[in-house]
Amino acid sequence: MTDSTILEMRDITKTFPGVKALQNVNLDVRAGEIHAIVGENGAGKSTLMKVLSGVYPYGEYAGEIRYMGQECRFGGIHDSERSGIVIIHQELALVPLLSIAENIFLGNEQAHYGIIDWNLVRHRAAELLKRVGLREDPDTLITNIGVGKQQLVEIAKALSKEVKLLILDEPTASLSEKDSEALLQLLIEFKGKGISSILISHKLNEVSKVADRITILRDGQTIETLDPHEISEDRIITSMVGRTLEDRFPSRAPNIGETIFEVKDWVVHHPVHPDRQIIKGVNINVRKGEVVGIAGLMGAGRTEFAMSVFGKSYGTRISGDVYLHGKKVDASTVGRAVAHGLAYATEDRKTYGLNLIDHIKHNVTVANLKAVSHGGVLDDIAELNAANDYRKKTNIRSSSVYQKTGNLSGGNQQKVVLSKWLFANPDVLILDEPTRGIDVGAKYEIYTIINRLAGEGKGILVISSEMPELLGICDRIYVMNEGRIVGEMAGHEASQEKIMRAIVRGEAKAS
Repeated sequence: MTDSTILEMRDITKTFPGVKALQNVNLDVRAGEIHAIVGENGAGKSTLMKVLSGVYPYGEYAGEIRYMGQECRFGGIHDSERSGIVIIHQELALVPLLSIAENIFLGNEQAHYGIIDWNLVRHRAAELLKRVGLREDPDTLITNIGVGKQQLVEIAKALSKEVKLLILDEPTASLSEKDSEALLQLLIEFKGKGISSILISHKLNEVSKVADRITILRDGQTIETLDPHEISEDRIITSMVGRTLEDRFPSRAPNIGETIFEVKDWVVHHPVHPDRQIIKGVNINVRKGEVVGIAGLMGAGRTEFAMSVFGKSYGTRISGDVYLHGKKVDASTVGRAVAHGLAYATEDRKTYGLNLIDHIKHNVTVANLKAVSHGGVLDDIAELNAANDYRKKTNIRSSSVYQKTGNLSGGNQQKVVLSKWLFANPDVLILDEPTRGIDVGAKYEIYTIINRLAGEGKGILVISSEMPELLGICDRIYVMNEGRIVGEMAGHEASQEKIMRAIVRGEAKAS
């Protein structure tokens, strides 16, 4: 370990039943460095960080961890935090109905003789919020602030523990471009104050912008560590997937037919505040074999629109009409929507898309049990064959269809969500952020699946916050802002500038 190196992980090996997640992985981090770790889903990135932070304690892995010149054998996360190593997971660990101040010091209460000093809590919380650039009142409930601000609260919480090495696992996955930029700038400021950061991210443009060095993992092994002069997106992608990706988006020759899905005059009110209109007279249509995108900034109402159309899963006082194959249909419940040939793959796969404690087989068939049952009795062999068929079609990487879905990587979980709805055989598939939090290789596979479905004559509606993605896969793009459609353009004529111009003009009209 050199003078500037504060962390060394040597020959780290971690095995789960039937799977070697890490195999002789090496990593070193220098003082005051932003060190990125990239790799495909399932490459071992999060597992390695869980080893480092004590989530997987000493004895559950092989290899050596040296921190600040000393060998570390953490028995749990509290041991690593006492040493100044703090991890912020992709799924934020905040309690919604507690205040910002209470969350910052949860488990690290500011107490004297067992009694919490609330004045001290608020004072220290205010200081920490100022350090991360938040102006919120420390007494504000977490549920009343956005995801971007919640991420900053997590960082303030880390600072309260005298962090020396901050680990961030996909910190910008759910953030807007503006919030992502603010968070990355904060890491640069921390670097100037001597705090080291380990950044796990699939957003290669962000990684290339802020990282001092990048370590690439593939299939649980260290492939290489790149110095600044070696960093390029093409080099990273080649090392990540083991091959070059000549084109990020697979080519497709569209064969577009008649309109198969249409929504007219769609209005939705807030579920808690019914006087507040969220969706304001939206009209859209999708044709057979067409991939249609909905672009917009966070809070534009895209997810609320999709969920409200799919069985009125969101909102109240909903009005408007849904047409499938030219006929007005009743899609007022999820069951009715599915029966009419409509499917919705949620952006929140862990909460709404999957049963994480059940295996792949049941998750794949749950939306179409009639297809694998006779007389109301499930046919286990038919279910097994269906699950294996879709595991192969969507290239789900797992030990078998009996592997728990919660133990899969994010990209493979997303493929299970897609398999579930593909098995339901819909005519129209709404995909809400279908590639959020997954790597470039898995994205390509999902784009290929989308192309195949369009080629089969399905209508595909894609909601995405990544404009290059929409521009790369869509035949036509709607632009949404503040609950309204403010623009529509052909895919080959669209650009990021045109989309943003439509949003700005929409804001001007709304005001």
